[in-house]
Amino acid sequence: MVPCESLRIMKVTHKLLFALCPMLVLVFIYYSSGKLHLHLWGHKSHVHVETSVSVKVTTDKPKVTTGPNGAHRYGASNDIIRASLHMIEPKMVDIVSAGQIVNSAFDNQGFLLTLDGKLPVELVHQYGNLSTGACKPGFAAAKMAAIFPKFVKPAPMFLDRNFKRLAKVNNYLPPFGLKTQERIIDTILTATKAFGLSPELDRLTCRRCIIVGNGGILANKSLGSRIDEYDIVVRLNEAPVSGYTRDVGTKTTMRITYPEGAIQKPERYEKDSLFVFSAFKPLDFKWLRHIIFREKLVRQGSEGFWKSVAQFVPREPSEMRILNPYFIQEAAFQFIGLPMNNGLMGKGNIPTLGTVAITMALHNCDEVAVAGFGYDMNNPHAPLHYYETVKMSAIKESWTHNISKEKEFLQKLVKASIITDLTKGI
Repeated sequence: MVPCESLRIMKVTHKLLFALCPMLVLVFIYYSSGKLHLHLWGHKSHVHVETSVSVKVTTDKPKVTTGPNGAHRYGASNDIIRASLHMIEPKMVDIVSAGQIVNSAFDNQGFLLTLDGKLPVELVHQYGNLSTGACKPGFAAAKMAAIFPKFVKPAPMFLDRNFKRLAKVNNYLPPFGLKTQERIIDTILTATKAFGLSPELDRLTCRRCIIVGNGGILANKSLGSRIDEYDIVVRLNEAPVSGYTRDVGTKTTMRITYPEGAIQKPERYEKDSLFVFSAFKPLDFKWLRHIIFREKLVRQGSEGFWKSVAQFVPREPSEMRILNPYFIQEAAFQFIGLPMNNGLMGKGNIPTLGTVAITMALHNCDEVAVAGFGYDMNNPHAPLHYYETVKMSAIKESWTHNISKEKEFLQKLVKASIITDLTKGI
């Protein structure tokens, strides 16, 4: 027989076990729940939902990795990422385990997945009460940062004598930077002497800009007077104005081009516009030097170029500028996600000049519009450009551009109402 004292001890033990079991289960659940975190690109994060203003994502350690096609993938940085609640739905912030992400608020490039034209909550106070038609200072950059947190506004439009301090471009060869071209650029800038737009435009506290593309979609839209209302009108390459003013306007603030795209007939240049040079290869800087100093080009015809180039530009050196190549770099690698190819020009990694111009405007204009962008590939008989009879069917696969990926980027800007597309071709 078991002694009475032993029986009493066994009963007490059983009671303790029955009491401890629920407590152990609760402790286990609590401990386990503390180990569940949101993972962005495989890094631990915590999610705090502030229902009145925003979703905040903070992380323990920032990390940058390289994804497909050389695109930078960012683990959420130590900086707080803010986005309005109407742009980030709760279902997009899934808590997962084992380092696997089920859903994310951002795509591989760093853009919000959910985009609309509504004003983000954090910008309502700043812009929501402005009267209709009033220019909104800083609007394009603020909305850009709301959908793409990595966006940083300061980026000079043109190169000046301090260009060697621009670390983001001095480590890359053309077209993404200035490496190996410092001496010739110094020579050019010594001659041009001017590095801004104009005293009048530089004094504006709010600038509305429009980038006029060359697409056939501009034809017969009668947008000329509306285009002329913008403070800054940017045109591209050799697209003419004379004879097409009803559709494209009369005003030209600047014409961005490269050697092969420059107007070759001096009489076709508009008066009082800036000649803005964008380089895509080292030879392009040599061409600009010859143009500025009115030297005879050593190379004749199209030697070294893919087509014949202008021999003369009817502009004084003070009316010429060099576009900051950072806009080519940013458009290609950050916005579109083209392959880096070790920082060299390669197949499908050069953005079109139109997208480069839009990128420039996001940094330097308060409001941005476009017209004449977009190819209607479903209509092969539509005009390719507004000024010639070449049809859409003439487009072949481009070696340098990735038109489909570029269009995806531009569509994000339109969907988020960062840019206004007057011809609705994007």
